[in-house]
Amino acid sequence: MDLAPRIHPGRISHKPAPIVRPSYPYRVKSFIGAMRVMANWKEGMTVKQRYAYSCGIVCLAVLVGSAQILWAEPIEKRWVIPIQVPYEAPPKGQDLPAESVPQNTKPLTAGEVQRAEALLPLLEGAQEFWAMGEFVHLGEPSVPVLVKGLTMPGPRIRYNVIETISMLKAASAVPSLVAAAKEPNEIPRVREHALRVAVRLDATKVVEAIEVMARDQNSSIRKAAAFEARYVREKSVVPVLIGMIADEERFVALSAVQSLWILTRHETEFHDWETSTKQDRQEWTAEWSEWWNGQKDSFEMSDPKRQGRAR
Repeated sequence: MDLAPRIHPGRISHKPAPIVRPSYPYRVKSFIGAMRVMANWKEGMTVKQRYAYSCGIVCLAVLVGSAQILWAEPIEKRWVIPIQVPYEAPPKGQDLPAESVPQNTKPLTAGEVQRAEALLPLLEGAQEFWAMGEFVHLGEPSVPVLVKGLTMPGPRIRYNVIETISMLKAASAVPSLVAAAKEPNEIPRVREHALRVAVRLDATKVVEAIEVMARDQNSSIRKAAAFEARYVREKSVVPVLIGMIADEERFVALSAVQSLWILTRHETEFHDWETSTKQDRQEWTAEWSEWWNGQKDSFEMSDPKRQGRAR
C-alpha cells in the first residue's frame, strides 16, 4: 500500500493512493471471485478438507480453461463428425521395365571394348558405382571384358565384378564365377559371393565348386557350400552334404543337415544337433548314408514349385 504523501495545490494529504485494478472479462471476473470465496473458506479447514479444496481448485481451473477454448473455437471445429470415406482402389499402373534405360544387346564395338577395359580399374574407389552402372548399360556383351576383373589385384574390384555380373543376370559368366569360388588363394568373402551369384544364375553348373569348397580348411567356406547347396537341385550334392554332417564345426554340420532336409524331405529320428559332438554326428552320418545307399537309384529331386502349390 502506497503511504507516500500526495501533493495537491494548497494542502498535503497522507491518504493512500487508490489501487487501480485491471479490468477483466466477465468470465475471468467470475473465476477470480470464485477463487476469493474459496480462499476465505480455506481458513479453519482440516487437512482432508484442504486436500479436497485443492482438488476443487484444479478441477475448476480445468473447466474454466476448457470452456474458454471451446467458446473461442469456431463452430466448424466444434461440430466435427468422423465418417467413413468410400475406398477407391488406386489406378493400375503399366508394367515398366526394371531399367529406365534398356541394356545393350548388340556386340560391342572396338571403341566400346576399349572403354569397358578402361572401366575395370574404376570398380574400386569413389567412382565404383558409376563404373558398375556403365557395365550394366553396356549389357551382357561386356561380360568377356568384365570377367577379366576377377584376376585383377584388389579384392574390392573382384567383389564388384561379381556384383555387376549379378546385376546383369549374365548366366554366361557362371564358369568364371565357379573358377573364382574354387580358387584357394582367394579371400573367403569373394569366394562366397562368387558361389552365391553362380547358384542364382545357373545352379546346375556349381556342383563342382560345392565339392571343392566342402573340403576347404576354412570353416566359413565350408558353411557357405553347405548353405548354398540347398538351392542346387542335383542328386550329386546329396552325398557331399552327408559327408559334411560329421564336420569339426557344429554350425557347418547344422547347415548341411538343414540343406539335406530341404532337398530330400527325408524325416530322420530326432537328434539334438545344437549340443552334439563330432562323435554323435559321425553316428548320424552313418544313418544318412544307409538311407541314401538304399534310395539313390530311385530317388528323384522334388520340384519346390509343386510342393508350394500342394501345400
